[in-house]
Amino acid sequence: MGGGAARASRAWRSGAVLGLCAALAQPVAAQHADLLEGAPLAEALRAGGYVLYFRHAATDWSGTDRVRAAGEWTSCDPARMRQLSPDGRATARAIGAALRALGIPVGRVLASPYCRTVETARALALGPVETTSDLMNLRVADYFGGADAVAARTRRRLAQPPPPGTNAVLVAHGNVIRHATGEYPGEAGTVVFRPTGDGRFRVTARLAPEDWTRLAAQAPAGR
Repeated sequence: MGGGAARASRAWRSGAVLGLCAALAQPVAAQHADLLEGAPLAEALRAGGYVLYFRHAATDWSGTDRVRAAGEWTSCDPARMRQLSPDGRATARAIGAALRALGIPVGRVLASPYCRTVETARALALGPVETTSDLMNLRVADYFGGADAVAARTRRRLAQPPPPGTNAVLVAHGNVIRHATGEYPGEAGTVVFRPTGDGRFRVTARLAPEDWTRLAAQAPAGR
């Protein structure tokens, strides 16, 4: 995935520090158990029961969000809103291909209404994409009751068990998941949560974009 993947990895490492600082200021919503990786993670996801939170893929940072009125965040005009870069689109497609190759079942796919999150979700090609303001970018949170209200709705989404045998996919923003849980993935990064059935959730895995393709490459032949 070239330069885009390298930038995402650097962002992930720097984001981990920011996420730790944010976690100290946030309500304890995510319980941390031993993290899964490699084949055990793939097997767990194939059984279902998880919520995969993706930050949107890499964007063109020469662009700036220019929201002056409600609803303008849905614009796909790069002159008005920051959009995915070519690397970002390619990365999202590669991640989706890896999840399909791994045989990971996906039920609902939910995305923030921003163009870059919806485009990421569609590029993953894991199922029909629904938009929800529950995952709204905090830069426009004042339109939706404020940052704490958005974070609370995000936590409820993370705590909601998906239908048996499936996983839920959420595609949204770094600032949302950081405020809600203290986690802070880089662009196209993933945090895997497991709802515990009591209105809470556990962090099960953290993956940079290239981790998905590596995991798929390590899967047994014929899967």
